[in-house]
Amino acid sequence: MDKTEERQGDRLPAWAQKPPRRRILAAVAVVVLVVVIAVSCGGGAGGRADVPVVEGTPDAGVTGVRAPSTATGETLRVVSAEIDSLDPQRSYLPGVWNLMRLYTRTLVTYSSEPGRTGELVPDLATDLGTPSEDGLSWTFTLREGVLFETGRPITSRDVKYGIERSFASDVIVGGPTYVVDLLDVPGNEYAGPYQEETPDKLGLPTIETPDDRTIVFRLRAPQPDLPFVMALPSSSPVPIESDTGAGYGGDPVSSGPYAITSVDQAAGILLERNPAWDPTTDDVRTALPDRVVVRTGLNGVERDQALLAGSADLDITGTGVQAATTARLDADEDDPLRNRVDDTTTGSLRLLALPTDVAPMDNPHCRAAVAAAVDRAAVQEQLGGGENAVRRSVLWPRGLGGGPEDTDPGADAAAARASLEACGMPEGFSTVLAVADTQTGVQVAEEVAAQLGEVGIAVEVRPLSATSFYATDVGDPASVDANGYGVILATWTADFPTPASFLAPLVDGRSIRSVGNTNYARFDDPAVNGLVDAARASGDSAAWQEVLTAVDASAVYVPLAETRVQLLAGQRLRNAVVMQPYSGYDLATAGVR
Repeated sequence: MDKTEERQGDRLPAWAQKPPRRRILAAVAVVVLVVVIAVSCGGGAGGRADVPVVEGTPDAGVTGVRAPSTATGETLRVVSAEIDSLDPQRSYLPGVWNLMRLYTRTLVTYSSEPGRTGELVPDLATDLGTPSEDGLSWTFTLREGVLFETGRPITSRDVKYGIERSFASDVIVGGPTYVVDLLDVPGNEYAGPYQEETPDKLGLPTIETPDDRTIVFRLRAPQPDLPFVMALPSSSPVPIESDTGAGYGGDPVSSGPYAITSVDQAAGILLERNPAWDPTTDDVRTALPDRVVVRTGLNGVERDQALLAGSADLDITGTGVQAATTARLDADEDDPLRNRVDDTTTGSLRLLALPTDVAPMDNPHCRAAVAAAVDRAAVQEQLGGGENAVRRSVLWPRGLGGGPEDTDPGADAAAARASLEACGMPEGFSTVLAVADTQTGVQVAEEVAAQLGEVGIAVEVRPLSATSFYATDVGDPASVDANGYGVILATWTADFPTPASFLAPLVDGRSIRSVGNTNYARFDDPAVNGLVDAARASGDSAAWQEVLTAVDASAVYVPLAETRVQLLAGQRLRNAVVMQPYSGYDLATAGVR
């Protein structure tokens, strides 16, 4: 590699610095990609005469299909923020998981059916899996005729190997590790495929592959949510002969309808049709465009501008349009742009966590005083009003079925003072509120501090680095205790649309850890832990409501509001369905003709 190539490599993101195998495309694909981008970015703010504006209605893609079409061809143009990794075992961004639906397949995946996108359907497997009677094992059978882009059949051992990569914590970093928690053997922990020295490499003993089409998972404890774990890209197959370890994200092998053929910092990521993909084996992906171009690293304003100008078709980031675009929509009810907007809640809940081992929050009455003093309507205004946030007083997202009714109570100063009396501090107390140092987060924290101040609770708002906030600041119980963080303003989003995924990480005392802890309240109640076990075993929403009732009685969390976003469809976007788990349009079905 000469000096020029080295300098170019330094400018590429880490996931793109590994030279791709497909050398024959190295020059041609980039030239084509640059031409595509140049042509597609020429529109002005008002759109272009040669870019037809697809008609639609507000929220057409939420419970239906926006601009239905089965036409194939042309280039789908996607915009995104930074991408953490193109390696399916190393990404932990929902927008990137949406992109991976184009080039990775899993045993099961999310449905593309409008209004049912939070449900699972078979993908590589013939069904949703069969659990044993005791729930300690699951068996899946692979479809016949499914191939990697290399033309080699995908086998059960490829699925096993892809999952095994997540155990190599020294090489494969950044992605979810649910499989490690579910499948590792205590006392005989598996270190991943890169440390196996035996030539046969039998691998993880808790995954069995008796033949090419059968895979059996042996769990440490019953887990009804296992199929949702299998729907993560981190559970997708990887051919061992193509694995380059930490560099695999530079050229991942496709099992879906598209393959990555070029990655360029300026032009973006180019995906083109995978000739080995057989649509008769895939009931989820329509693969309408001939190619997909993804421009990465754009901020929110830049992404909005691209959508408004007609130079992009959809944004996969999942954050919705920016405040300026929302203001434009609010200002003019007749703006035709409204017909291109889909409004959806994200399942992302802002909440206050009250650590049970930090005085005086170790007293349940002091915690109850905080909960009673909160005015959610004022918090909602700090979050941008009803367009950007929905008030929520229960620890259960709106889109998650089987939840309790939300009574949306207002602030109750009398109840707050009565609780202060009961906790032995009638005049109030002082505490520290930890918050990630973002503009909106600090605004909400200051609003909450003002509300608590009205009943005598003096709050110091302490902004902390957004980069380290969840990992080592509030994610480290020792740090929380040492700094006296009595209130933590956090945002919690579950990885799966299930009560177990949402509640257990917050309330199961056995989930508390020293780094990246998500039980922000450090709530460890043996009775609640037992209810969690019972709810996991039953998989029933009513059992999880019992968990919630017990947690509510302890006042360790104060739900505030659920994030709401407005997705803006590009002028050409067709066949668009809002994918609820990813808060964006489903790339698996989107087209432009």
